[in-house]
Parts: sequence; C-alpha cells; structure tokens
Amino acid sequence: QVQLVESGGGLVQAGGSLRLSCAASGRTFSRYAMGWFRQAPGKERRFVVAIAWSGGRTSYGDFVKGRFTISRDDAKNTVYLQMNSLKPEDTAVYYCAGQEYGLGSRTTQYDYWGQGTQVTVSS
Repeated sequence: QVQLVESGGGLVQAGGSLRLSCAASGRTFSRYAMGWFRQAPGKERRFVVAIAWSGGRTSYGDFVKGRFTISRDDAKNTVYLQMNSLKPEDTAVYYCAGQEYGLGSRTTQYDYWGQGTQVTVSS
C-alpha cells in the first residue's frame, strides 16, 4: 500500500509559480500512476494531471495544459506539480493520488489519496 503527503502549497500572486510535492511511502511507488486533483469550495474534485508509472506518459486537464507540469522522481518516491502563470481560479485544495494501474482522470479510479495542500492565488 501507499501513503501520500502533499506539501508546497501557499499564497501567491496571480502570474506567480508554485511547486507542489507529494511524498509517497511504500515499496511499490514506481508501479503506480500518480495524479493531481483539485477542489474549490462548493465544487467537485477535478482532475488536473497524471503521470504513468513509467514516467513517460502524461495526461493533462484542458484548463491547465501549458501552465502545469507533472514529474516524478522514483528514487525519492516523490511526484511534483510545477504550476506557472497561476490565476485566481486556480485557488483550491490540491490532492495527489495513486492508481495501481492505468492513467485515469476520475477520482474513482484512484486507490490512495493524500490529505491535500491549499493553494491560494490572489489579485
């Protein structure tokens, strides 16, 4: 099994950047597809981006492609989300999630979840 802990959230002005990290504990991290989701108050949790266990295949949500980049470092058991050109509408709690197999974009496809990290974009 895998346990996930997000970090790196905070307050940033519009146009700024943040890098989120998701540290995983578990001996099979390299075999999991890893995804990022976000949830704003009163809204559903939405898919942001995911990366396959091989590290060579990614899937991006339409609203973030070109601004956000996902990567993973299996040696550190960590997945990252680099967020550039942030907008106020990016404000949300960001969650990382692990999927045993596949590269899904639905919450129900993921087996493990972190507790989330708050991202707030001002101005």
